[in-house]
Order: sequence, then structure tokens, then C-alpha cells
Amino acid sequence: MPHTTRPHEPVVITGIGAATPLGNSFDEIAEALLAGRSGVRSIDPGPFAREPLQFAAAVPTIPAPADQACGLEPAAFAALPRLDQLCVAPISHALADAGLAAERPMRRIGLVLGLGAEQLKAWEADYLADGTQVFDAARGPSLAQRLAGHFRLTGPAVTTAAACASSGYAIGLGRTWLDAGWVDACIVGGCDTLSPTSLAAFYNLRALSRRSDDPAKASRPFDRDRDGFVMGEGGAFFVLERRGDAERRGVRIRGEIAGVGMSSDASHMVAPCTDPVQAARAIAMAIADAGLTADRIDYVNAHAAGTPVGDAAEAGAIRLALGEAADRVPVSSTKSMSGHLVSGAAAFEALACLVAIDRQSIPPTVNLDHPDEACPLLHVPHTARPARIRVAASNSFGFGGSNLCLVIRAAA
Repeated sequence: MPHTTRPHEPVVITGIGAATPLGNSFDEIAEALLAGRSGVRSIDPGPFAREPLQFAAAVPTIPAPADQACGLEPAAFAALPRLDQLCVAPISHALADAGLAAERPMRRIGLVLGLGAEQLKAWEADYLADGTQVFDAARGPSLAQRLAGHFRLTGPAVTTAAACASSGYAIGLGRTWLDAGWVDACIVGGCDTLSPTSLAAFYNLRALSRRSDDPAKASRPFDRDRDGFVMGEGGAFFVLERRGDAERRGVRIRGEIAGVGMSSDASHMVAPCTDPVQAARAIAMAIADAGLTADRIDYVNAHAAGTPVGDAAEAGAIRLALGEAADRVPVSSTKSMSGHLVSGAAAFEALACLVAIDRQSIPPTVNLDHPDEACPLLHVPHTARPARIRVAASNSFGFGGSNLCLVIRAAA
């Protein structure tokens, strides 16, 4: 693959907002990740479940929106569907963090929302409340359109659905809009919710862990005894801007979206592809897009969800993409603590990379008691590892073969 560099102005992160099983602020999430704290608990999986209790990582408390960024009264916010709340609150905090709360009407601010199966979630919630929307073809405005209305955004607003890579694709698309000059700033990211249908569907696919002993021990990426992933909910949103605009405004730059790589396996709708070539291609493309070589990557946040096939396939992709550098680049999976946030996973894991860069410490893969020989990587088991980190890569591989890698660089 040719080594190329992007000719455009760097695109940087100036605002962060989140609602996750590990906390809702950057500092809370950083503390939890570096402490190896699990957000997985026992939950009631709902009316379609085969088991009365399952393990999942829920958002304990959705934060209130930032007053200066969102015009919703508390009662109006409380009346929103949970999925809407999990977007509105983090977006409001990201805008406030970027110093754009008061400037929204004067700037072309776009929105790219990473979210899969949006309408199914709305139909399910309505059906469980004795509604009939599922039998009616009429549809209201999309969540992206509703969010644009809540925040009075004047730039384009769209949804991108790429399964577990959805919010990462949103980040990549937002960077493209800024490159093209279509927006002055862009809100990007995504979220997801736990729902009875999704829990039952993934359980029936045998994708979920069936452990029933200790919730905190259920998510075991790269471990020899892994038996599936643990579902989570929530996500993260970022404000992206061109670096020159951010510098002129004098705001804090959190990091740079330095490289994006995408590819497709097109091998199976739900089973991970065992051939690592296309996943490795996405990683290599992201590194080349950042104008770097593999030996410049300081940390890889793996997609690794804890499935037997998927983790081994990703390990092969990392080794293929990084070559000899794979023996020196530390790798961890934060899904061992957060669970799998599905549509919101890629955005949350981009945030985890920002934590690693900001704190100069690598979040661990907890529960990695017996590293699988089929996953020969430089693991970071159990406890965080101090390290010099300037560049991190984050992998996301979605159902249907949607492969994504983001390369995130420290602010200059």
C-alpha cells in the first residue's frame, strides 16, 4: 500500500461529551479505565429473554444537559426517549466544552450520528408500551433531525449505520465534511441502548457471554476462556474543527483525527471474517492516511469484544498491518470494562485513546488471566501501564464486515 499524507488542514477535537457505564465526564471515565474498574452488572434482560438475569453494562445515570448548550427544560428532557437523552446530554456537554454553545446559530455546525437499527429501537419501545407503530409505515423525523432541531444546527445532519463501527464511521465522515469546507464544525459520535430485543437477539446468536458467576469477570477479550461479549450502552460525542479555526478561537485542542481507514470483508452478516486481510487493510490505510509508519503507533485500542473467532481474527489483522512493530506496540481492549456499546463503541474507544494520550497511561484488558495463544500480541493485562503515548490507533469491526481504524494523535 502506498504511503500517503493528507494535504488538508488537520482536523482536531475541541469538545467531548459522554454518557457511559464508566462515568459521564472525561475525568470520571479516565479514572475508571485506568483503575481497571468494570461497569458490568446483573440486569433484567426484559420480556424476550431466555434467562431471568443477564450481565450488561448500563449507564447508571444520564447527565443533565449543559444549560448553555441545550434549550430543553428539565421536564422536556426527562420526557425524551432514553436513546434521545443519551445523545442530547453528551452533545450539549461537547458543545459547551468546545466553547460553541452560544455560537451555534452563527456557525455551520454539522452532525453525523453513528447509530444502527434506529427505527427498530423506536418500534420496540412503542410496542412494549402497547403502541402500534410497528404496524404503521408512517415515520417521523430521524433522531439526527430531532437533534439538529434541539440544538438549532444549520449544517447537514445525517445518520451513518455500520453496526459496531457506526460511530467511528461518523467520526471519519465528519472529518471529510471539514476537509471539504462544508461545515465550520461538526458534532460526531454515537450511542446505543440496551433493549430486550437486542439482548435476546445477540443471546440467540450465541454472541453473548453466558457466564453467570461474577458480572465483572464476564467480559474477557483475548482470554483463553472467553465465551462471547457483554452488551453495554451509552456512547460519546466530539466536536471536530479545523486546527486553524480552533487556534483562532483559542480553545483547548484535545487531539487530532490524524488518520482514517475503512474496508469491507463482505463475508458474512454476523460471523467475523477469519481472513485478516481486509481488517489489516483498514489499519494500514489509517496509518498511511496519518502520514505515519507502523513503528510510530504507541498504542492500539482493539475492537476485541471477547468472541472466540473475532479476537483471534483481529490479532491476526494487527500483526499483518503492523508487521515487526506488532511485537513492540501494546494492545488492550477496554470492552473488558465498558462492555460492548455497539453503535457507540467506536466513539467511546476513541475517547479511551484520548485518555491514554492525556494520562500517558494505557488502559488495561481486565480479566486477561490466560492470554490465548491464538492472539499473540503485546497485551496489557489487569492493570494500567504508564507509557509515552503520542499516537494511538483504535479498531472497530462491525457486523456485515464494516472495518474501521482511527489514528488519533496528541495535540501539537
